[in-house]
Amino acid sequence: MARQTLKLASVATAALASSGLYLYGTKYVDANDLSIIRIGRAVHATAFISYDYLSSLRTIPPESSEYSILKSQIHVRSAVRLRDLCCANRGTFIKVGQHLGALDYLLPQEYTHTLKVLHSQAPQSSLEEIKQVIREDLGKEVEELFESFEDTPLGAASLAQVHKAKLHDGRTVAVKVQHPKVQSQSSKDIFVMEFLLRIVKKIFPDFEFMWLVDEAKKNLPLELDFLNEGRNAEKMAQMLHRFKYLKIPKIHWDLSTRRVLVMEFVDGGQVNDKGYMERNQISVNEVSRGLGQMYSEMIFVNGFVHCDPHPGNVLVRRCPDTKRTEIVLLDHGLYQVLTEKFCMDYCRLWQSLIKADMKGVKRYSQQLGAGDLYPLFACMLTARSWESVNRGIDQAPISKGEDVEIRTNAAAYLPQISQLLNNVPREMLLLLKTNDLLRGIEATLCNRANASSFICMSRCCVRAVARYRRSKATSFLGRAYISFSEAVSLSELSLYELFLWVRGTWLANRILALLGGIHPSFY
Repeated sequence: MARQTLKLASVATAALASSGLYLYGTKYVDANDLSIIRIGRAVHATAFISYDYLSSLRTIPPESSEYSILKSQIHVRSAVRLRDLCCANRGTFIKVGQHLGALDYLLPQEYTHTLKVLHSQAPQSSLEEIKQVIREDLGKEVEELFESFEDTPLGAASLAQVHKAKLHDGRTVAVKVQHPKVQSQSSKDIFVMEFLLRIVKKIFPDFEFMWLVDEAKKNLPLELDFLNEGRNAEKMAQMLHRFKYLKIPKIHWDLSTRRVLVMEFVDGGQVNDKGYMERNQISVNEVSRGLGQMYSEMIFVNGFVHCDPHPGNVLVRRCPDTKRTEIVLLDHGLYQVLTEKFCMDYCRLWQSLIKADMKGVKRYSQQLGAGDLYPLFACMLTARSWESVNRGIDQAPISKGEDVEIRTNAAAYLPQISQLLNNVPREMLLLLKTNDLLRGIEATLCNRANASSFICMSRCCVRAVARYRRSKATSFLGRAYISFSEAVSLSELSLYELFLWVRGTWLANRILALLGGIHPSFY
């Protein structure tokens, strides 16, 4: 079956490529715009990848070392083919490829390492194409709308690119413009992906990635509506207004449409650029703590979560006016709205994980759809080994050995992980992606899984659960008791945080060393 598919794909692709080149050569249309060319590439890549796995591993015993080596080589070849397909078809394909590149807990390292480059290889539209989109949506020429408009984009992503410009009143703005063909191609691309994945599922029954297409079908239309992105930005700015270090660019609604978004220009360095932070005297610990506070508030308290915190969307800077450190949050197209029940189960699950309450971990994991796979679910959420989960994830930072163990187990338990992702609520999929992106930032900042972040999460969980319980209480005394319990719990967390700070000071280390007769470097 695979051999026949491969031959058919090769013939079809050759024919399609010839017709596409003819059309391109005669300047009727760009070959990349033709659905038939894009489909041909996708069929060709899927057939070759499927055939490679079927034919190369057929005669090798799965328990042999040769099998593992060969399988890794096939992973690399297949990941490169997939990456090349995404780069050729652009748009939606790159968006999905970027998502796959972030699935460290699910895909083999060969795939994630290869596909991560898609974040820096997004295509650029020409200046004339960008001007045409602005002309169509705003009804005026770029020169009429802006005093100046930089030809070279500040950055290009899978769906859009951003140019720096200056309004006629002197204000500097960032102009986000959608790639002109993405809107018309996206629905066809998703259909092709779904069709091909169903074929792959028939060839490989253990393959469980249909959830990825379901998520793309739901989220892509929202990301392609820049008015929705603007509304999300304003909503988040209002929700987190108490965090003075958070900066969300203001939207210029009079110059914004579904395909054009004009916002305040805010400069800064990427959140994973430690060199930039050192040059600008920005504290890594302060940034890491701020990120933890923001996302704990989003997830546990507000239930409204920015789900694309890759380094290009999170900047840090010294505020020109106050000289304080600011975290700038960009790209508000992808958000997850969490239901009240989901929030409460997720809150209580994290409280159980932090307390190493295994009964609670099992109970709330199962309420979130994990079933008997709750140990695997706990490891995926925390990116820690089951031994660390049992001991308490706040007891020690993750080691290199544990990191290797996690990655090895992820490859070994791939069918179970896929089954789990099919069973959990859809909200969980984007939260897992968000967790992974945040952990990647923390790892770069060398600030992963520290006690401060767990205290911050605990505070938000305590507040969220207390608010929920107050909403269900039927008497004034009941609500007063809940508020009192909340205040006690928050005070305990503050005292514990103070204890950790005192314990970490140089003076405390010297006193403890003198009292115990132990060298202070041991603390």
